[in-house]
Amino acid sequence: MRIELYSSEYLNIVELNTTGDNENYIKGDSESKYAQSEVFNLFASCFENANKLYEFFGATKFNSRKIVPLRNELNNKLEAFENIKSLAEFQEHLKQVFLGQEFVDELMVEDKNWMDKWETYRDKLIQVNIDLLEIVDKCIEEQKVLWVIGY
Repeated sequence: MRIELYSSEYLNIVELNTTGDNENYIKGDSESKYAQSEVFNLFASCFENANKLYEFFGATKFNSRKIVPLRNELNNKLEAFENIKSLAEFQEHLKQVFLGQEFVDELMVEDKNWMDKWETYRDKLIQVNIDLLEIVDKCIEEQKVLWVIGY
């Protein structure tokens, strides 16, 4: 826990916001969901592949043209996570992800014995993946725009 005052440059989260339209969104809306960047980074390639204009710092819009490709990318990522059957495979997957080592480093800080419970962490990532897919599906069904904002 950070018990100090700090500037916005130290924010390290990603906001998933479905409250806007093609031009604007309501920053920090109560409907928004957030992910720590160490977790989001494991899924960042899905967003980059679906929208070549994706920027981590700033707002990126996933409208009706970009949301289905994002869904496909997230489905592929979910399948990859579900196919991981060993600690070695889990570590290899994380190693292949850009900034995946940051996730491992954060795990080491929070849980020195994370390797003994790697399946729990894989399952939590699967749940994050499912939650991302639910947000995307809601956008598709309700014809909403998904804004992804990195801080």
